[in-house]
Amino acid sequence: MRQMHFVARHEREWMEFERWLDARAGSPRTARAERNWQGLRDEDMPVRYRRLCQQLALARRRDYSPVVTARLQDLMQRGHNALYRPPPPRWRRALEFLVADFPRLVRAQRGCLWASAALFVVSTVAMYFAVRWRPELVHSLFDTRQLAQFESMYDPAAASAKLGRESGTDLAMFGYYIANNISIGFRTFAGGLLAGVGSLLVLVFNGVMIGTVAAHLQGIGHGGPFWRFVVGHSAPELSAIVVSGTAGLRLGLGLIAPGRHSRIDALVEGGKVGGKLCIGVFAMLLFAAFVEAFWSSIGSIPGPVKFAVGGVLWALVLGWLGFGGRNAPVRGDAR
Repeated sequence: MRQMHFVARHEREWMEFERWLDARAGSPRTARAERNWQGLRDEDMPVRYRRLCQQLALARRRDYSPVVTARLQDLMQRGHNALYRPPPPRWRRALEFLVADFPRLVRAQRGCLWASAALFVVSTVAMYFAVRWRPELVHSLFDTRQLAQFESMYDPAAASAKLGRESGTDLAMFGYYIANNISIGFRTFAGGLLAGVGSLLVLVFNGVMIGTVAAHLQGIGHGGPFWRFVVGHSAPELSAIVVSGTAGLRLGLGLIAPGRHSRIDALVEGGKVGGKLCIGVFAMLLFAAFVEAFWSSIGSIPGPVKFAVGGVLWALVLGWLGFGGRNAPVRGDAR
């Protein structure tokens, strides 16, 4: 085959290969997002790379001009570097997952996400106003000893001391909050195995409990210390509970409506998605426990400062979940 015919026949392949290298093989920060990419698919590149190596060997055997062989050699070398470069360090992969892959995965479950958020928020708000209207309802959920404990934890007379707890060092309470928060998140997710009903009940139960306590403390005049305590860690903690509910409902949906898959396959797929969501939930709850132990409990910090920090954290968490990973490339294990 003449050189001109060889080049004309394969020119388009080379241009597509080069375009992929320019746009997709560089730093993930500058690569195009998968949803906007119109070129070759990532999974097609190994085959294209082998074809390019064959074409380079033919060009050398037929003594084509150095311009052609040099171009193919350059594309082959760049392709080799892109396909066989070492994987990024584990810390970088973990960071990429938390920054981009996790929020993108949360948004991909938008139906279950909105259902989880609605169950939790509606039950919380409804119970808050119900207890404010009928204060005696609080006794249907808590006994006198429990209510006395809540009242002492948020007593305005002791607001200059530690808020939200009666004893314990910051470090000890940090461990307690981690265990408590993660247990709630795990129950919310695992409840999805009961066709999603378990997750639904856990979401509603937690909403009812939070709404009841908040309304009772507000009604007896202890609302100030209570809101100053919860506003700091509420963003990561409550959002994590909603995401845990999302994972559980996604798991249950696979059992109720598997679609074209068998129920076992749908359950396995839901478990994979839920497992990835739980990794992000663990990070959120770990951060929430840290804030709760070392910031929320400080009673000497003025209320405006506490509410300002809480507002910033809410903006950061919602912005991260809503916009994180929109312009980042999709890795194969994050879809």
